[in-house]
Amino acid sequence: MYLRLVDAGSVNFRDRAHFFAICATVMRQIMIDAARARSREKRGGDWRRIALDEAELPSADSDDSLLALDQAMNRLVVLDQGKAKVVELRFFGGLTNGEIAEVAGVSVDTVKRD
Repeated sequence: MYLRLVDAGSVNFRDRAHFFAICATVMRQIMIDAARARSREKRGGDWRRIALDEAELPSADSDDSLLALDQAMNRLVVLDQGKAKVVELRFFGGLTNGEIAEVAGVSVDTVKRD
């Protein structure tokens, strides 16, 4: 993630919340790219790797769920870009309602509604 932020060299972070907002967007891109890469045929396609210890098995649907979330987020951006940003900041950035409100320039109540 850090390397992608460094590559964005021309970005001037206004404050801590803005930095985390950018991080959330980059994290979403990284997670989606990784999920797509794991599902490509050259990487085994839909083959499932099985760990020796069943307790350590990741969810079989995690990549599919992540890709479905990305598709839903892309549809939400078309309908309401503000709400999509709230979801991205919460899910991928881990920001609180107050931090999201600061980044988005709206009230905490608006973030809760969205």
